[in-house]
Amino acid sequence: MPFQWPADYAPAIQPPIEPPERSLWFVFRGSELLVTAAPAVELPHCNHPKSLGMMPQRIQYLGVLGEQHCFSAEAAAGVAAPKGWVWQGLRALFGALDDAQFALAGRALQIVDWDRAHQYCGACGAATVARKSERSRECPGCGLAVYPRLAPAVMGLVRRERELLLARSPRFPEGMYSALAGFVEPGETLEQCLEREVYEEVGIRVCRVRYFASQPWPFPHSLMIAFFADYCSGEIRVDGTEIEDARWFDVRNFENLPRLPARISIARRLIDAAKGEMLAS
Repeated sequence: MPFQWPADYAPAIQPPIEPPERSLWFVFRGSELLVTAAPAVELPHCNHPKSLGMMPQRIQYLGVLGEQHCFSAEAAAGVAAPKGWVWQGLRALFGALDDAQFALAGRALQIVDWDRAHQYCGACGAATVARKSERSRECPGCGLAVYPRLAPAVMGLVRRERELLLARSPRFPEGMYSALAGFVEPGETLEQCLEREVYEEVGIRVCRVRYFASQPWPFPHSLMIAFFADYCSGEIRVDGTEIEDARWFDVRNFENLPRLPARISIARRLIDAAKGEMLAS
């Protein structure tokens, strides 16, 4: 699954006492990652980004991938890429960057984003400091501790006999439809969230909610939890805000299926799994 930790990755917080001669660096400018210019796409392998003529604003140690130490770093806004390098959005690097490095880049982006956003205490305004024992920042004034954010979001694919309920958000690329999704509210179970979101967005009641899989989603800090659900009752009635159109699509008519999400997302895997299972039954 894209953005899932590689099997040979060991997370850590404190870097080695002796800086390694060559480490793997995930250097971000905003949400853009520094990589070599095409055709080969590689990350910096160096002792420090200053060897490329760059001085990051902040650096975080990520741990070890295989036998290589890994760091994330944040470049200043507007800084130009060194000669032979480019700034590239993470989505565009799917399939171009090594799978393990791409997965860890998602984690690095979330750590960089969190670290940037919590340089100051949200309660008293004092400057925070990084803890050495865990991935958190602490306010020396009032003691408030902040940890990397995760926003759980539920995705549900509703099935009715050999039909799938797919919907379109105004934010989607032209012609694209996907499964329904929404963020979990306080005090709500994942199953309750799915039932609520489907009803609020398209007016359909569902039953037999079944877990499919989950995926870290670093845009900027979500955890997607995907489910199948069966149609129970109701007629499609879109809310007109989050969803502008929703339809039942028969999986037996491949030519009538709309444009689907890219394979980088769990949404596409959820739809493909349901389609395959329904055609085989």
